[in-house]
Amino acid sequence: MRTLVIEDDIETANYIAKGLKEYGHAVDQATDGKDGLFMALENDYAIIILDRMLPALDGLSILKTLRSSDRQTPVIILSALGEVDDRVQGLKAGGDDYLVKPFAFSELLARIEALLRRGEIKPDTSLLKVADLELNRLTHTVKRAGKTIDLQPREYLILEFLLQHAGQIVTRTMLLENVWDYHFDPQTNIIDVHISRLRNKIDKGFASSLLQTVRGAGYCLRKPAPESG
Repeated sequence: MRTLVIEDDIETANYIAKGLKEYGHAVDQATDGKDGLFMALENDYAIIILDRMLPALDGLSILKTLRSSDRQTPVIILSALGEVDDRVQGLKAGGDDYLVKPFAFSELLARIEALLRRGEIKPDTSLLKVADLELNRLTHTVKRAGKTIDLQPREYLILEFLLQHAGQIVTRTMLLENVWDYHFDPQTNIIDVHISRLRNKIDKGFASSLLQTVRGAGYCLRKPAPESG
């Protein structure tokens, strides 16, 4: 799940990003309004966390531009301005929720989950499946043949991305950009290590292997080929 945090206070932004990553989000960050608006228009996000008071372009202006551009991504406004009129302005500008600073991360997370349940993840896309392997994006649970599989946050993100591209070759570059948010290859075996761990969890002990390595290309999650004869 990809999330955009637009917040000029670095400490607050990093606090939010760290917490969301622990819950399986891939997080992009922007520290001013212009960069935040550009990223929000250029990329697809499940949700946007938006500070109201930003340099270069304020949060309400960002919201109005997004909505006028027909971008309906759910937006939670963060602000130290907590009066009733302030909250009303934020919601009228196009915000889906309004959270007053300081806030508890648990409340922010609960509000994110509520917004996603309300509409961003539709029932037909909440369950990703290949053969007897399934991932529920609403509950963050993974099962194979009815057995629950415990994954680390990064393993979950890799599997979610592979399931979204089931039957297709997923390259190292695709994983680096969409799971690690790297736009360069750090020249480490980080992907190989995580793929190996994921394969042990979703394939080991089961009748067939679903996660395949395509030499020189990348990885592919697909149903096993039917046996001939």
